[in-house]
Amino acid sequence: MNVQWYPGHMTKAKRMMQEDIKLIDLIVELVDARIPLSSRNPDIDELGKNKSRLILLNKSDLADEKGNSQWEAYFKAQGFHVHKINARSGAGVKAINGLIQVACKEKIERDRRRGIKNRPVRAMVVGIPNVGKSTFINTFAGKACTKTGNKPGVTKGKQWIRLNKNVELLDTPGILWPKSEDQEVGVRLAVIGSIKDDILNLDELSLSLIHYLREAYPGVLAERYQLEEKGSDVEVLEQVAKNRNCLLRGQELDYSKAAGILLDEFRSGKIGRITLEMPS
Repeated sequence: MNVQWYPGHMTKAKRMMQEDIKLIDLIVELVDARIPLSSRNPDIDELGKNKSRLILLNKSDLADEKGNSQWEAYFKAQGFHVHKINARSGAGVKAINGLIQVACKEKIERDRRRGIKNRPVRAMVVGIPNVGKSTFINTFAGKACTKTGNKPGVTKGKQWIRLNKNVELLDTPGILWPKSEDQEVGVRLAVIGSIKDDILNLDELSLSLIHYLREAYPGVLAERYQLEEKGSDVEVLEQVAKNRNCLLRGQELDYSKAAGILLDEFRSGKIGRITLEMPS
C-alpha cells in the first residue's frame, strides 16, 4: 500500500525550529506509544543534539504494557529521559515537572555556579499531528498557566507560557512531520489516524491492520468480532462485515463500512491494547 503523507511546508517548519531551538533548554517530544519510532521526526535528533531530551510515550493506555516497557528501555539506552503518559486522562503528567528538573540537572547546576538563581527551564514541546501535543500542553499547564508575553530576542508571535516557577514552555506554531522512504511508516501513521482518512484507501489499510494483528496478536480479532481467523485477510474482513451487518442494497457486503469499523475500534482501543512496532 502506497501512502503519501509528506506535506510541502516541511522546509518552513524546519527553519522555524532551528530558530526556536536556540531559545530553549529542553525538547519534550511526544510520540504515540503504539508506534514510537514511526511517530518520531528524525530531524529532531539532529536539530536538538545539544539539548536535554525527554520523550513522552503518549496514549500508553492504548499500547500493550510489554511494548511500553520495551520502548522505555530502548529510548533510555539511546540516552533519552523517557516517561509514559495518557495526556487525555492526565495519567503520568504530574511526574513530568520532576523529570524536567532531572533532565536539566546539569543546566540548573551550571546556572547556580554562575550565580543565576531561579531561572526557569525553558522547554519546547514537539510532536507530529494527532499525537496529542495540544491535549498534553493543556493538561500539563492546567488553569494555572499564564502567558508571559514576548521576551527580548524572541521572534514576534512566539509566546512563553509560565507553567510554574520552574518551567516555561515555548508555545510556537508549526509542527514538524516525519519523512521516510519506508512505506511501513506511512501505513502505521495511517492506521493510528495521523493521516487524513479521506486521502487513504481504507479497505487496503484495514487489510494491513488485519494482517499485522493475526501475526502479532492472534485471537484478538476472533474475540472482538466473533469470527475465525482463518483464510485470507480479505475473508477475515468479510466476516467482520457479516457479523457487524455491514450491507449494501441487495444484501451485498459493505467492505468499506467494515474497514471503517475495524480502524475506528482499533484507534479507540476497543480491540485491545496493541503496539504496532517493537524495538528491533
